[in-house]
Amino acid sequence: MKRVSSGDRIFYILNNAFMLLMIAVCIYPMLYVLFASFSDAGKLMQQSGAMLWPAGFSTEAYKAVLKNRMIWISYKNTFIQVFLGTAIAMVMTVMCAYILSRKNLKIKKLINIILVASMFFSGGMIPGYLAIKSYGMLNTVWAIVLPPAISAMNVIVMRTSFQALPASLEESASIDGASEMHILFNIILPLSKPVLAVIALFYGVAMWNSWFSAAIYLDKRDLFPLQLYLREVLINSSTDAMMTGSAGSAATDRVAVSETIKYATIIVSTLPILFAYPFLQKYFVKGVMVGAIKG
Repeated sequence: MKRVSSGDRIFYILNNAFMLLMIAVCIYPMLYVLFASFSDAGKLMQQSGAMLWPAGFSTEAYKAVLKNRMIWISYKNTFIQVFLGTAIAMVMTVMCAYILSRKNLKIKKLINIILVASMFFSGGMIPGYLAIKSYGMLNTVWAIVLPPAISAMNVIVMRTSFQALPASLEESASIDGASEMHILFNIILPLSKPVLAVIALFYGVAMWNSWFSAAIYLDKRDLFPLQLYLREVLINSSTDAMMTGSAGSAATDRVAVSETIKYATIIVSTLPILFAYPFLQKYFVKGVMVGAIKG
């Protein structure tokens, strides 16, 4: 058994203490929102300092949130945007990365320069809005899913991952008469599942958290995604539609109920992505390393 020196023991203790502190710093804000969402509205207003458990216990905020029609509409819009946007983005990213990973592509250097330049320069918000308007995509889901349909960084990561695969596999398939599409779908993609999962996670999370594009291109509330509606609730304090049972209450009580509703709305809008992430987490580190190291 290897003997641990006193210096190593002190390092392990300090390192573990530091990591526990970082875990607490990351987890506590989420726990605070969770506890506040289950708190009694009146007791929450009297709460000061750290909150280690709900101030009282009440599910009225969740009942108000789940009865709200806009929550379910925005959920539906967000799921449509996430699945449609991620599918389109993955197809475009895979095709672009595969083409750029080919050794015999003559204009590969020029395309790479253009690709990298797009990471530093863009057309701007006003030209982008005019382009979307000219294509007739305002107040449609296409205005949300098509502009961010391909990320230069994700293309570079996936291209590097494709290049890291043994060239002998493709050469053997070519000798046997396999086409480029056969090589891509039957050889390259099955061997690239980790990086595909990571890139899909990147696109999915970006689509789920996106609200700015919707704020620019959508003015019909029935098309709002969840994050844009959440912004409306948190910043504009538009919780009146969820406080029908508090219409005759005092102003202080309405403010208290409004606060618990805000916390409940945050929890409701965050749960799906929290449930989905653990299933893809095992691919995360491996996928990034595969895409970042050549050889």
